[in-house]
Amino acid sequence: MFDPSTEIVTWNGRSWHITDNRLFQARFEKFLNAPEEDTDEDKAYRSLLRTISEKLAPATTTPQSLDEAFRLLSQASRYPIDAQLCEGIGNAVYSTWRALKQSEHLARANASLEDERRRHEWNLRIASDTSKLTAPPPSRDNEYRREWLKTMQNRRETEMAPHATRLAETLLTIKANQAKKEVTELQAKIEFQALILQLFLQRRFEHVLIACRFYRNIFADGSTTMNVGTETKDFFMKTTGSPPTVSTFETLASEAIRDVHEGIEAYYFLLSKNELQSATRRLSEAFAIGEYLSEIRTIPREKKRQALKFTQKTNQLISALDVKDYGLAEKLVKELETEAVDFDASKPLAAIETARTVSAMHLAKARNAAVSGDRATLEAELKAATEIWPRNPALADIGGRIFDSADVQQKALHDLDQLLSQRNYRQIYEDRLRFIAATALYPDRQEALKKVLEDMQTIEGALIRATEIARHGDPASAWETIEVVFQKFPEDNKLNQARANLTTQAADFVRTLRTAQELEEKGQTGAALAWYLKAQRLSPTSVFCKEGIDRLVKEVIPPASADL
Repeated sequence: MFDPSTEIVTWNGRSWHITDNRLFQARFEKFLNAPEEDTDEDKAYRSLLRTISEKLAPATTTPQSLDEAFRLLSQASRYPIDAQLCEGIGNAVYSTWRALKQSEHLARANASLEDERRRHEWNLRIASDTSKLTAPPPSRDNEYRREWLKTMQNRRETEMAPHATRLAETLLTIKANQAKKEVTELQAKIEFQALILQLFLQRRFEHVLIACRFYRNIFADGSTTMNVGTETKDFFMKTTGSPPTVSTFETLASEAIRDVHEGIEAYYFLLSKNELQSATRRLSEAFAIGEYLSEIRTIPREKKRQALKFTQKTNQLISALDVKDYGLAEKLVKELETEAVDFDASKPLAAIETARTVSAMHLAKARNAAVSGDRATLEAELKAATEIWPRNPALADIGGRIFDSADVQQKALHDLDQLLSQRNYRQIYEDRLRFIAATALYPDRQEALKKVLEDMQTIEGALIRATEIARHGDPASAWETIEVVFQKFPEDNKLNQARANLTTQAADFVRTLRTAQELEEKGQTGAALAWYLKAQRLSPTSVFCKEGIDRLVKEVIPPASADL
């Protein structure tokens, strides 16, 4: 059942959109790409079908035209486009004629049997009359009288039995032949009706008309009721209000041919007005109804290609919307609006704008989450935006920026780990801002970075103090300030450079102090003490000198002796 208002087809309890169906779309596109069937062979075939139909028309049919139409069926079946359907009709007609001839033989046999029946009835009647029972002879012996009557009854039945038996056999044969004749005719009708129904379901409406006209000419009893199943009968009763008949199928086939003819005329008109959407729908509807009719098969390929181009773009638009490629969908909508003046873009544009708005909202939340460092919200919003519009250009841009920043962070963390392994604290200090931002979400690295920065602050503080002391003309004290920190952080290049410079400026003090330290290490206490004192004269505030003198004094004068 086809509902033109919704383009919904219902069959066997199931419904689907006739044009939004993969099988239909495949067949429709194949038809749109095929050349028109306008060759001499196609024209000859269609002319042959018209000739057969005309010879079977009720107003012109005769026994001769019926035979001519039957002979033409074999010619039509030779054409590939016919798919030997005419041969199937011819076979059904031939089988029906054979069945009807057999019925005629059975009818003639029954006529002979009727004559025989009447003869047996006459013989039975004569036998009954000639063997009538008579009264027994007078006798006072009742037993004799009974035996005499019984004997006469047996004699009568014996004379009548052959005629009665032959009469019963004749009646049974007549009834059997009548039943066989009715079954043969019914079987022929059912097979022919099944062929009509099959052709109708195949949408071979021209063949349906031919088969129905053959049926009317062969079965002259006037009964056209279809012997179909209960479900099919109920279906026709619900939709047409009457049981299915041969006339019903003939009328429906004629109406389908007329509807297809009007659909093709509408297609040509809409095509001339550049209304491709309506034109394609009218063509698809006509194709779905009468795919094999001549009006459909003779449409020029150039005319069909226009519908094909529109169909391909609409299918591409549907696919783009299904996969949420709204960028491509918007492009296709603009192209379709340009090519087809009647294209309804409201639904696809609504879907596109809705997706764009909702995706933008999720991306805005993702940006805010990225700024605040909320990784969970960031991932959730990016996932939501991706599900709504996977190929959103804004999504790619924002995601690229976020992931670029993530890459920068990962690179910074890698550099930090490498510099820590190299004990290159100076480089870490110089890039401290980058590493501080990179370790914001990593507590273990934060602790390591914190210690490095504290140590570097100690070094920088020493360098500043040494610079200031040296500026006031005390390079020895400045050197000593650097030396104290250098002993803790000997790897720092800047500290080494400052130490080397100050060593040159306070060369006498440094040389004297080192001599004192070397003598102290060798155990030459007196000499070492003398050199410490000499170094102290060069730098009276020297902590190294004071500590060295205190150590040596304790060795020369023990604490106990000092108390005495």
